[in-house]
Amino acid sequence: MKIGVVCYPTYGGSGVLATELGLGLARRGHEIHFITYRRPARLGGYQANVFYHEVDSGADYPLFEYAPYETALASKLVDVIEHYEIDLLHVHYAVPHASVAYMARKILISRGRYVPFVTTLHGTDITLVGTNPAYEATITFAINKSDGVTAVSQSLRRDTLANFEICNPIEVIYNFIDFKRFQRTNKNHFKQAIAPNGERILIHVSNFRPVKRVDDVIFIFKIVNEAIPSKLLLIGDGPERAKCEDLSRRLGLTKDIRFLGKQDAVEELLAVADLFLLPSSSESFGLAALEAMACEVPVVSSDVGGIPEVNIDGQTGYLSGVGMVDKMAEDALKILTDDKVLNEFRSAALVQAARFDIEEIIVKYEAYYESVLAKSKIRAGEEPVVDC
Repeated sequence: MKIGVVCYPTYGGSGVLATELGLGLARRGHEIHFITYRRPARLGGYQANVFYHEVDSGADYPLFEYAPYETALASKLVDVIEHYEIDLLHVHYAVPHASVAYMARKILISRGRYVPFVTTLHGTDITLVGTNPAYEATITFAINKSDGVTAVSQSLRRDTLANFEICNPIEVIYNFIDFKRFQRTNKNHFKQAIAPNGERILIHVSNFRPVKRVDDVIFIFKIVNEAIPSKLLLIGDGPERAKCEDLSRRLGLTKDIRFLGKQDAVEELLAVADLFLLPSSSESFGLAALEAMACEVPVVSSDVGGIPEVNIDGQTGYLSGVGMVDKMAEDALKILTDDKVLNEFRSAALVQAARFDIEEIIVKYEAYYESVLAKSKIRAGEEPVVDC
C-alpha cells in the first residue's frame, strides 16, 4: 500500500505513534509519505520506503495574522496523493487533521478519484480540544465522515462516544512499543554517573503540561528520598518546568533531582531507572509508561483514562487516585525497598509490555486499512453513509 500520514511532528504521544507506525509499515514494504509542517521528531535519516513532504503555509503573506495551515495542508495532501498515487490517508489527531482530510477527499472526488482516510483519536483532541464548543460541530462531522476511526484505548473510545454524537464505529487499536529500541540494556556507566552510591533512580517523562502534574512527581520523590537514598530524573520540557525547578529548590532537593530536558534517546535513561512516576490527571493511554515497562521499569501512576489498561495494579506497579501523593509514595517504597519485590515487578512489567509489541499491533492496522480500502472500492467515489 501507499499510505499518506498526517500528524503533529512533536514529541507528544500522537506524533511518536504516527512516526513509529509509519516506519514499521515501511519496514514491511509499504510506501509511507509523511505530510506535515516539520520533520517528525522521531523521523531520522534515510530509510527505505519513507518520504517526507513539508507543508508551506505561506506565513509571509501580509494579509494573514495567522498562517492558513489547514488550507495549505489540504492542497499539499491533494498534490501528494495525485503525484504519488496514494491509496489511503491516515490522519492522527482529530483537530484539524480529520476535517482537512475530508476537504482533500472532496477535492479529489471532483477530479474523479476517491481516496479514503482513517482518523486516529489520541486523547487531548477529544478530552480537551474537541469538547470546546468552538470545535464540537466540526470534530463530530469530520469523525463521522471518516472512512475509518480508531482510538488508542477503550477509555478514549468511551469518552468520544460520551462527548460527541458519533455514528461511525470506532475500532480500538492500542498504542505500541518497539522492542528493538525499548529494552533494558546494560547502561551501568550511566547508572554510576547518576547514582554513584547505588541510590534508587526514579524517572518521569512528559511535556510538562499542567495535566501531567509534575509537581506531584516532586512531592512523591521528596517522601521517597527521605526514606531511602534516591535520585529523580525529569525528562522533557514545557510550561511547568520553571515552576517545578523552583519547587525542587524550595524543598532542598536540587542535589537529587536532575532536569534533563528533551531527550531523543530516552530508552537509555529508562534502562537505568528503578521506578517510573506518572501521576497525570488525564491520559488517553500512557505511552510513556509503556516505554518504561518495556525497559523493565515498574510504574506508580494515577488511575485515570487508559492507564489502567496498561499498568496493572499490584502487578506491574500501583494505581492511585489523582493527587494521592502520600499513597503513591507509599506504593513506590513498597517496590523500591526490597530487591526481590522490585525484580518481581520488573518481570511483570515486561510481560505486560509484550502485549503491545509493534509487530503485533501493526498487523491490526494493516488489516484495518484493507477493510477500509475494500469498503471505499464498493462506494466507488460516494460519500460514506452515516446514519445517526
